[in-house]
Amino acid sequence: MPRSTWEALPVAVQAAIVQETGRVHDAALPDAGRNSDFSATLHTETGTIFCKGIADADGKRGHMHRHEAAVNPFLPAEVAPRLLWRAEADGWLLLGFEHSPGHHVDLSPGSVDLAPVRDVVTAMAAGLSTVSVDAPSLADQWARLAAWRRLAKDGPDDLDPWAQDHIDELTSWETTAAERVAGSTLAHTDLHALNMLSNDGKVQIVDWAWSRNANPAVDPAFLITRLIEAGHASAAAETWAEQLPPWRRTPAETKTAFAVAIWGIWEYLERHQPLSHRPALTAAARSWAHYRLDL
Repeated sequence: MPRSTWEALPVAVQAAIVQETGRVHDAALPDAGRNSDFSATLHTETGTIFCKGIADADGKRGHMHRHEAAVNPFLPAEVAPRLLWRAEADGWLLLGFEHSPGHHVDLSPGSVDLAPVRDVVTAMAAGLSTVSVDAPSLADQWARLAAWRRLAKDGPDDLDPWAQDHIDELTSWETTAAERVAGSTLAHTDLHALNMLSNDGKVQIVDWAWSRNANPAVDPAFLITRLIEAGHASAAAETWAEQLPPWRRTPAETKTAFAVAIWGIWEYLERHQPLSHRPALTAAARSWAHYRLDL
């Protein structure tokens, strides 16, 4: 369904929000975001908050947002906005967060946002290393998806020619990745420019609905792909990631396995869940995996 405006929300949903915030003076919708049926910065008589809502509170996306609410108390305060309240009305699940002002970060080469991104990802890994969170396992998710194994079975004609000729090798790396990504640290697993907000030299990370227990090196791995997508060469993206302790400590074989697995995930999703942003992301992941495999 299209994302709702404040005025188009059911009356009961508006009332549930107003009960938490007081009268809403203005609702500013963001220019990005795909996972909520309503999301807006609300200027209210008690202050400014960010609110997101899901129309199917008991469905799959509702479950994702319940998970986001459940993990929020464990997130380091300097890393992510606090969840202030949650409410349900007329089949909707509603979450109200501290307002995190700022702009989506710029990950391109030379950007002033790169240093604060490094700082917040480092703080995230350090802060989450000391807590235990009840969250799904990314290792289980990767093992179930088995993207390269599925691609080997489907044999798409437009697959990278080298990949077609070396599909067994890629499947083997994917199996290694599913083993190496196992861990008990909460990882965001969806770090990209739209999920990081920069304000006055500080960055906060938002949208934790996809967070999973995993090897913490997986967040730098996903971020490397986004850096390449933003214009970095693969070698430069890896050099930048070496600033992050979880990545610096990661064995070379694990790094290669993650690169190959992420490439397979985006190759698979581009074909089976196509979205406009996916071809560029697949190309970036392919470039990084080729670099890791010394092609």
